[in-house]
Parts: sequence; C-alpha cells; structure tokens
Amino acid sequence: MVDPISDMLTRIRNAQAVGHSTIDFPFSKIKFSLAEILAEEGLIKKISKKGRGIKRKIEIELLYEDKKNTIPKINQLKRISKPGKREYIKAKDIHPVLAGRGINIISTPKGLMTGKEAKKKELGGEILCEIW
Repeated sequence: MVDPISDMLTRIRNAQAVGHSTIDFPFSKIKFSLAEILAEEGLIKKISKKGRGIKRKIEIELLYEDKKNTIPKINQLKRISKPGKREYIKAKDIHPVLAGRGINIISTPKGLMTGKEAKKKELGGEILCEIW
C-alpha cells in the first residue's frame, strides 16, 4: 500500500456506499488522529482500537442521517496532498471548505488539526484532505 491515508478514506467511502455500520483498517498514529478529528466534528459515531501488536486495527462506527443507513453523514472525501505531489498551505491562505459546511485536515508541526484550528493558531502545513 503506497498511501495509507488514501486507503482509509476509500474504505470509508466504500463502506458508506453500501450502508455498512462499522469498518476497520490497519492501525497507524496518523490514521487514528484523523479518525479522532472526524469523531470530534460529528462525522462518525465512534472510534476504537482493536487487537495488539502487528494485528492492531482501528474500528470506526459510521454515522448516517437516517435509520436505514442510506444517507451518509459524510458526502465527500477528497485527498489533496498525495505522496507524488505534496500540497502545503500557509496559515493566511487557509479558507473554509464549502463556506464552512465542510472541513479540511492539515498536518501541522503541532499535529493534525482542522483548517479552522490551524488558522486560529496561525499554523500552516500539509493539507491532507477535505471532507464535507
């Protein structure tokens, strides 16, 4: 696997397309931080770590607008910075996604955070993805 973040976003996108309630994928600190941000923003229900050692996994409980799991809370997941072409942004250049209805996730020297937090703390960094 070349890009684990892209793999995580694709797994979420595919699981929501078929109405799964939970998904799991291999553990890494950056993916867990990304999942924590999604939970804080109310885009997923719950995250948890499963297993030990090399078999550690992250389990995400997805959130839907309806009870039949047909309308996902996350409409779009878009990877911005890729391993072949990194995208960096300065704090002054961070703008809201879809007029504030979405979030962008930025990897800063202080860790992963939303674009709103990074702008408030005046931190720039690598823009990982946009979610709305």
